[in-house]
Amino acid sequence: MKKILFVASECVPFIKTGGLADVCGALPKEFDKNYWDVRVVIPNYSCIPEHFRNQFEYVTHFYMSTGSYIQTNLFPFFCLFDLVTIAFHDPLLFLPKKRNSTTPPVSTLSA
Repeated sequence: MKKILFVASECVPFIKTGGLADVCGALPKEFDKNYWDVRVVIPNYSCIPEHFRNQFEYVTHFYMSTGSYIQTNLFPFFCLFDLVTIAFHDPLLFLPKKRNSTTPPVSTLSA
C-alpha cells in the first residue's frame, strides 16, 4: 500500500479561508482506499467547530526537540472523516514562544 500525506493550513469542513481548504477536503477522499493510505495534517485551531472536536480521538503524543526547545503533544488528536485520517497538530509549534526586539510580529512571518 502506498502512502500519501497532505499537510495544509486548512481543510474543509474543519477550517476554510480559501481554495486550499476545498482541495485538501476533496482530493484525499478520491483515492482508492485499497491501494492508498491517505492522511491529512492540519493545525488544531481553536476555531474548529465543537461538533468536529467531539469526534477527536487522543491517540498518543511524542517529543520533538529543535535546538534547546522541546515541544510536546505534536499530534495528540486524530479523527476519521469520510474514511480519511485527519491529524491535528499544535499550531503554536511553528510560532515564536515570545516576542523580543528581533522577533517579527506573527502577521509578518512567512509559511
